[in-house]
Amino acid sequence: MGAAKLGMKNTSLKFLQQLVETPSPPGFEARGQRVWIDYVTSFADCVTHDAYGNVVATINPGGSPRVMLAAHADEIAMTVNYICERGFVYMRRVGGIDPAIMRARRVRIHSTGGDVPGVIGNVPPHLKGRDGKESVPKMHELFVDLGVSSRKEAESLVQVGDLITLADSFERLGKQIAVARAFDNRVGLYMIAEAGEILAGAKKKPSAEICLVANVMEEVGLLGARQIAYSLKPDVALITDVTHATDYPGVEKRMHGDVRLGKGPTLTYGGPNHREVVTLLERVAKKEKIPLQRESMSASTGTDTDVVFWTRGGIPSALISLPNRYMHSPVELVHLDDVARIPLLMAGFAKSLRSKQSFQVKI
Repeated sequence: MGAAKLGMKNTSLKFLQQLVETPSPPGFEARGQRVWIDYVTSFADCVTHDAYGNVVATINPGGSPRVMLAAHADEIAMTVNYICERGFVYMRRVGGIDPAIMRARRVRIHSTGGDVPGVIGNVPPHLKGRDGKESVPKMHELFVDLGVSSRKEAESLVQVGDLITLADSFERLGKQIAVARAFDNRVGLYMIAEAGEILAGAKKKPSAEICLVANVMEEVGLLGARQIAYSLKPDVALITDVTHATDYPGVEKRMHGDVRLGKGPTLTYGGPNHREVVTLLERVAKKEKIPLQRESMSASTGTDTDVVFWTRGGIPSALISLPNRYMHSPVELVHLDDVARIPLLMAGFAKSLRSKQSFQVKI
């Protein structure tokens, strides 16, 4: 089944591309949030944001129950940590950056004066020692070359604390595979927006109040989700994020499970994933003929679900994940069929709810 058949319009794909190409490092998500707000304003009844930039787009305000459909707005990044006398910029991580894949990459430093281009330096093999050993760099050993020759010149462009993102763009590989640096988790923002558009355009008005939430600072500690879940106080929450696809060489399925591109979203079982909510998602998927994959967990999901579910004494929550190859790299791969299915699943869940529906576990 192709993306067009699943309902991915060209305008939607352009929106997805704009989302993943707009820098949105933790704590500085405003540029990316503006792209999202401009899109959801066309169909949401109201759009608000809080002090730290968590955004809520509401459909059918006053409905019951209150449903939170959430995705984090930030991407992994670096920050300027030190500028040496020769004008080279040294960095710190902001989120789960892997130094092993960072050399010889183009970057953008987001300064108060605008975006500054640079490259992460790499010593060519001709100039390395003859022992043949290739060491993995430590983060503090990597440096950005701005094409300047002094600290003074560099400081006229950037300052300590400026955020840095990779300069990689969205691209299609064939018809159904897409590659980008920031699918984690800008694709989540895309999917909740598409779910909201489906619900706003439905012939039958849903009973539920739908709150589309673009929360901040997930990559540095699940911070924005804690803030907005507390203030919003939803009756039920669906969190969407990417998960590790394991269908390529070098990944041990006995350790990490069997998750494949193009085989549908995953549901996670255990921990904060409320069994009544997960069961209802399974029923909706069966009714809508949406294929599902399964993931298990032990201590935590590593997503905003881990903090949303215990807020205010417990919010019934479930995680819906998009299979993603090569996570936290410049070449994250997703299947557009999977991307199209998740909005259908979330919208179907919201449509299925009765007024004042409870998710109390039966004991």
